[in-house]
Amino acid sequence: MSDIASVSIARPLNEVAEEIGRSFEEYGFAVIRDHGIPQELIDRAEALSKQFFALPAATKQAYKIEGSGGARGYTPFGVERAKGAEVHDLKEFWHVGRDLPQGHALAEFMAPNVWPDEVAGFEEAFSALYAAFEAAGARVLEATALHLGLPQGFFAPTVEDGNSVMRLLHYPPLQDKSAEGAIRAAAHGDINTITLLLGAEEAGLELLTRQGEWLAIDPPAGALVVNIGDMLDRLTNGRLRSTTHRVINPVGEAAYRARYSMPFFLHFRPDYTIETLAECIDPARPDDHPEPISSHDFLLQRLREINLA
Repeated sequence: MSDIASVSIARPLNEVAEEIGRSFEEYGFAVIRDHGIPQELIDRAEALSKQFFALPAATKQAYKIEGSGGARGYTPFGVERAKGAEVHDLKEFWHVGRDLPQGHALAEFMAPNVWPDEVAGFEEAFSALYAAFEAAGARVLEATALHLGLPQGFFAPTVEDGNSVMRLLHYPPLQDKSAEGAIRAAAHGDINTITLLLGAEEAGLELLTRQGEWLAIDPPAGALVVNIGDMLDRLTNGRLRSTTHRVINPVGEAAYRARYSMPFFLHFRPDYTIETLAECIDPARPDDHPEPISSHDFLLQRLREINLA
């Protein structure tokens, strides 16, 4: 195992903030244990996800929402492409987002969710999982704020009613000889604030170190892998790193199995201005930081680059 932090966030945050923050600065990643998402809910969600992806292609296709950039419902194989990649990733996915009441000031940024009629209990389980992911993410952000020398609750208003998205992912089994070590998801960085990932214990997730080497992430069962997204990288002037990562197929028998995972892309509010924190500006180079930009404009800019807008 590398020096990527593996931390229980059931402990007092002032005891773990430095370890989490150091890991985010060096690797852009940390492994989070005791995150509060019930294992029973995780197991139920995984079973329902598999049930959905096993439906006939035409049934799933009916939930593809044209013109939405894949923000809700189903996205079939061969649509998303990593920035700069020549080929599309071999995966299909389903997105669950935030449901805002009618007339909410941010409703224009977030479409209502759609739910598959064919899978009983789907809406209930994934609504509960969305809320549980959000609570775990809030706690990780509290630790991050302490590490940066900010008040513990600094990030709460920045992500309140944020455009966070939970993705259910299915990579189908690969059959041919080239399956072992094949790239499942091409090298990419995440756009959002932080990403929380369930399902990474199935080998294959790798990050690119500062030294230019691919490092495998091997979390214990049930743990969350959390990584910094481009928005938080920009806010902290690169102090917290949005690290390039990829998913490769494992070797051996696991290479020929389907892979399922559930990342939660936690986002700032669409109207939040990403402006470099004063704590992250080098007094020796006070102008060396990016221009302020709203998180919504930044998101649109990046979605166009990966073929989703």
